[in-house]
Amino acid sequence: MQPIVAGGSLSPWQPGVFSLVVFGLMIVALIALLLFVASWLGQKTSNSEKLRPYESGVIPTGSARLWYPVPFYLVAIFFLIFDVEGAYIFSWAIAWENLGWKGWLQIGFFIGELILGLVYIWEKGGLEWGPTGKLS
Repeated sequence: MQPIVAGGSLSPWQPGVFSLVVFGLMIVALIALLLFVASWLGQKTSNSEKLRPYESGVIPTGSARLWYPVPFYLVAIFFLIFDVEGAYIFSWAIAWENLGWKGWLQIGFFIGELILGLVYIWEKGGLEWGPTGKLS
């Protein structure tokens, strides 16, 4: 007996694609049903308290725009840089047995670049938190 060879990409003989499409359609139908039932059964009230921009119990006063100092953004950028660095080093640590000496040299070069970047930031004063007393 010969197996049936299906030509289409959505045939039942390719369960990965067919089941993915069926699962996706079931999820979309379930979400649509839940949204319809929630809007049909839910209580609809509108008053001034619900129309406030914040519903946390605190009455908003003044402008919502706040001034953040430049060091706040520098710290955020440094955190992102070193967080991404951590992700690369952790992924290297998982595969270190398969990478051999070539992997050791590459991660060493990567960490060396990061240390040079940290020294550069340090020398430029990017890690200073308080006032420097210099007028520049």
